Amino acid sequence: FRVDVLWLLIKDALFRDNPPNPQFKAGEPDHHRQLQTYTEDQPEVHDILRSMRATLDEYGERVLIGEIYLPVPQLVSYYGPNGDGANMPFNFQLISAPWNATEIARIVSEYDHALPLHAWPNWVLGNHDNRRIASRIGPRQARVAAMLLLTLRGTPTLYYGDEIAMADGEIPPDRVRDPAELRQPGIGQGRDPERTPMQWDGSPNAGFSSGVPWLPISGGDCVNVVDQDGKASSMLTFYRRLLALRRSELALVEGAIERVVSNGNVLTYERRLGGDRFFIALNMAGADAPVEAPEGTLVLSTTEGHEGKRIEGPSLLLAGDEGIVIRASGPA
Repeated sequence: FRVDVLWLLIKDALFRDNPPNPQFKAGEPDHHRQLQTYTEDQPEVHDILRSMRATLDEYGERVLIGEIYLPVPQLVSYYGPNGDGANMPFNFQLISAPWNATEIARIVSEYDHALPLHAWPNWVLGNHDNRRIASRIGPRQARVAAMLLLTLRGTPTLYYGDEIAMADGEIPPDRVRDPAELRQPGIGQGRDPERTPMQWDGSPNAGFSSGVPWLPISGGDCVNVVDQDGKASSMLTFYRRLLALRRSELALVEGAIERVVSNGNVLTYERRLGGDRFFIALNMAGADAPVEAPEGTLVLSTTEGHEGKRIEGPSLLLAGDEGIVIRASGPA
């Protein structure tokens, strides 16, 4: 059960006015005119959350997910002091983070360390309120982002269409539907571009509908499932291989995340469970870069055809926009 805007469920008990935001600038959304002191993250919201969780727990295996946009120290409080809050307060940091190795390494480390002992982490790569990952960082880095999402510790959430590298659509003025854009056009609040229909095939409406869809089909080359299905180099095939690897290796699900390091444009970390150890290296830029790597076997790469290669260490050259997963066999 996903609860929308969970951190906004309760307003100030005394109905006090929010103070004005001294940093507000013309052209920003209207709600930025105020500091949301009395309209978000009120203490009483946690009472409601515990009640929701208690109700769901009466029905066995249920999961309560909360949409929450808050800094990490506040975000993790929504797990509840005894694990009686949300099973997963959504962690949206990958959506808004600057796409570079240094910043991602910091985010991963700080989030992992901030989690209560009873908390299970989660990561979100895209959603209906933000630009698509392929539009944010480009289709080549979108493969790197997929490898990041599916090898981090915690439950991954990806947005429909990301598995085929769908890009934001172009919405003509007469097709705009998002109230945020209709109220304040032209300031970048419109979310219609990332909400266009899923692209199943190359037919006029991309196999989504025989009628006129609510939003137009994304323009351009119209990437779609049928074109990518079965193609070894496609994004869809890459996602399937990532998911299969994750399902087959318990270390990539339950294992600890360790040695999170950035070196220039390269992010590296390890996943470890018992004697199983995986080394992940992600080149978050277009230029080749050296990386220190353990001995082992390359089990997956963002570049098709590299799998099975023996890695002798202690270093290798990572191609631009390349990510790799190595099953380590050498000393830790």
